[in-house]
Amino acid sequence: MIMAVRTGLGCALGVLALPVSLTPAHAQTASIESLQSELSEARAQINAQRRTLEAQEARLRALEARFQVAAAQGSGSPPLASSGTAIASASLAPPRPGAAPSGVEQVGEGPAEIEMPQVAVLGDQGSIVTKAGQFTAEASVEYSRADRNRALFRGIEIVESVLIGVFDINESRQDILTTTAGLRYGITDRLEVGIRAPFVYRSDTSILTPVAGSNAQSVDSSADGNGIGDLEFSARYQLLSARPGRPFLIANLQVVAPTGTSPFEVPRDSSGRQLKAATGAGFWAVAPSITAILPSDPAVLFGTLGYTKNFGDDVNTAIPPVIIERVEPGDSLSGSFGLGVSLNQRTSFNLGYAHSWVFGTETRTRLLDPPPQDPGPIMQTSRDLQLGRFLFGVTYRLNERANLNWAVEVGATEDATDLRTVIRIPIVL
Repeated sequence: MIMAVRTGLGCALGVLALPVSLTPAHAQTASIESLQSELSEARAQINAQRRTLEAQEARLRALEARFQVAAAQGSGSPPLASSGTAIASASLAPPRPGAAPSGVEQVGEGPAEIEMPQVAVLGDQGSIVTKAGQFTAEASVEYSRADRNRALFRGIEIVESVLIGVFDINESRQDILTTTAGLRYGITDRLEVGIRAPFVYRSDTSILTPVAGSNAQSVDSSADGNGIGDLEFSARYQLLSARPGRPFLIANLQVVAPTGTSPFEVPRDSSGRQLKAATGAGFWAVAPSITAILPSDPAVLFGTLGYTKNFGDDVNTAIPPVIIERVEPGDSLSGSFGLGVSLNQRTSFNLGYAHSWVFGTETRTRLLDPPPQDPGPIMQTSRDLQLGRFLFGVTYRLNERANLNWAVEVGATEDATDLRTVIRIPIVL
């Protein structure tokens, strides 16, 4: 009996000791499962942090792209080109660690978006097209100077340096100061219309001095004038947007209305000398043109080609010894080309050359006191004019909405104006 009890007790103790001997294996298995759980949690946190960094990077790229576009639209010139990444809008608040970011999707690299640069020497033709629904106001001051000194000889030349006849010295100067207020409106993102109203102050000096002895007297035909100039109406349409290797193409149309004082309307004395300077051309004109601007960071290539059609009119103005019945101003063909370079985020400069071929003007006149054998109306055509100018311009971005443009033209041919300089300040309203 005692032995049976001892045997049962031993068996019971053996059964109780069995789990104790298996405890280390179970502990090792639990430890491994715990480590795997911690590793999985760490991997999940790393993935969450990676998504958070990707979202922050996408948000940073989007902000940089928005800043470049805003800077380019405000300056018009620098930066000459900007490119961005097509990124969906993202929440400004950073995602919580461990949480998946929402509202962020990176599509990839999009096509390069090139902003329109502004070319100071091209005036309105080289500026940014006003966006739909926006106004662009512009104030400008322009000064031009033309100086002519010619010695005219009427007679014969016997031998070299021996002249018999009459010398006339003709000196003429013209100073024109023009202040202009303009307004442009964007009908669409590609089409804008505008109007410019100039106020002109003009001073003409013309002195003819016959060199014919001590009794020779100079004839002074100087005159001043000021008032409203010719109104200018314009329309511009952007045909093409720039892509790598492809320029902006802008079609321009300008119409000039003869609202200023015509040269044939100014008062004159009995000999036909003007007593007041004209402030307008006196004729309607239509000028279509096309402008190409090719950004190539950090440079810009530009060019324009245009034609001006002038419409004649009956003037019926007496300038003894004739009456000018009708004038048909000559049309003109013009072109320009050049290069612009960005110096920094605010400043760029342009260099170029422009040339205009002005065809001869036809004038119909008749004598005030015709002889018995009246020849009737006489048609005369003046010679063609070649107007070549060297161009220089600077653009400076004042702020996001206003620029300062300064352009200078220097005459390169005898017929061209000696100097013309313009300061323009366009402001986006």
